Amino acid sequence: MVVQLVELTQTSSHPPPSWRLLLPQFLRFGVVGTIGFGVDTAVVYALRGLIGIYAAGTLSYLTAASGNWLLNRIWTFKGHGHGSAFKQWLLFLAANSLGFVLNRGTLFTMVRFWPLAFHYPVIGIAAGTLVGLFANFALSHRVVFRAHRSKPPAEV
Repeated sequence: MVVQLVELTQTSSHPPPSWRLLLPQFLRFGVVGTIGFGVDTAVVYALRGLIGIYAAGTLSYLTAASGNWLLNRIWTFKGHGHGSAFKQWLLFLAANSLGFVLNRGTLFTMVRFWPLAFHYPVIGIAAGTLVGLFANFALSHRVVFRAHRSKPPAEV
C-alpha cells in the first residue's frame, strides 16, 4: 500500500478516483485507531497490576478491537459490508488476526526485552498499533467492509 502511494505521487499529480475514495476512509480508519489506542492503553494500565501485562494486553486488544469495529462500521465504512452485526464483528476479529499477531507481538516483544517498555507499556502499544495499521486497514477494507458489487443484468 505504501509503495502504491509512492508510485501515485511519482506518476501523476491527480490520484485516480479509487484513491480519492480510499484516502478519506484511511484517514477515518486512523482516527478510529487513535481512539482504539486510547482504549487499549487505558485497559492495559487498569488491568496489568491485577492480571499481568500479557493477559491485560490480550484483553485490552479485544476491547479496543471491538470498539474499533463498531466505529468503523458506523463511520469509516458506513454502508459497506453485509450480514448481521455479530457475524461482521467475528469476521472483523478473524480478518484482523494478522494485525493482532503483529500488534501484540510487537508489544509483548518490547515488554519482554526492553525494561522501559515494561514499565511504560504505552511505548509497546503505540509501536504495535503502527505495525498493525496497514494490515488491519487492508483486511478491513477488502474483507470485512467491502463494497457491494451489483451483479450485471442477465443476458436475454
